[in-house]
Amino acid sequence: MALRQIRTFEDEILRKKCKPITEIDERIHQILDDMAETMYSTPNGGGLAACQVGILRSLVVIDMGQGLLKLVNPQIVEKHGQQITIEGCLSFPGVWGKVERPLQVVIQALDEKGKEIVIRAEGELAKCLCHEIDHLNGIVFTDKVIEYVDMD
Repeated sequence: MALRQIRTFEDEILRKKCKPITEIDERIHQILDDMAETMYSTPNGGGLAACQVGILRSLVVIDMGQGLLKLVNPQIVEKHGQQITIEGCLSFPGVWGKVERPLQVVIQALDEKGKEIVIRAEGELAKCLCHEIDHLNGIVFTDKVIEYVDMD
């Protein structure tokens, strides 16, 4: 495993749409492992999308305290309710803002073995899933900030 450099602020790769994965091979496993290691070694890291480490592929890792999720080609298939959350982002260090997100989501994805999975999430996990899936579509949380907040 290796730490990857996190792309920040105006890096143009953060605005590009990621390509779907057609084959889960050793290279994809390595990228997911590197992403997890990078996320865990960065303060306030709860999730990381591949574009944040310079790879335009549809890969996400998330750990909101319930264990590591490695997701391939994740998509939101249902949204319910709304919540106002305070978000930050590893690609925007020191920036925090209030964002409106769904309260509950249903996600379809592949796991790292290529098995189809469905994740039903609410609250903080729903927020994180939406945040990371936005990254895969070239959307960053600052695009959705209602109000910036000072967390220092």
